[in-house]
Amino acid sequence: MPKNSNFFLDVYDVVRCIPYGRVSSYGAIGAYLGTVKSARMVGWAMNQAHNLSPPVPAHRVVNRNGLLTGKNHFSTPTRMHELLTNEGVQVINDQIINLEEYFWDPQDHLQC
Repeated sequence: MPKNSNFFLDVYDVVRCIPYGRVSSYGAIGAYLGTVKSARMVGWAMNQAHNLSPPVPAHRVVNRNGLLTGKNHFSTPTRMHELLTNEGVQVINDQIINLEEYFWDPQDHLQC
């Protein structure tokens, strides 16, 4: 688990690790951080992440079904879709197609 004392900073550290062309979910990030029921808090962190440095690729975080539920927190309602599509992620009607192909689980890829 990351060593920051602030949950939002911990979330940002994990999200910065999501590879280009991959996505994770609010719940998977919360579970990795040891707070299984904190998906909503991860979402709040993503809402605050847009102007941070180094950048946080908030567009790579979706809900557990692959829906772009955070899209309204971007500069335009289509920006999240555009960013994911530019990375090669297939999105139709705000839904990632073949989510399992693009899904990145921090539990499987990060060392605690």
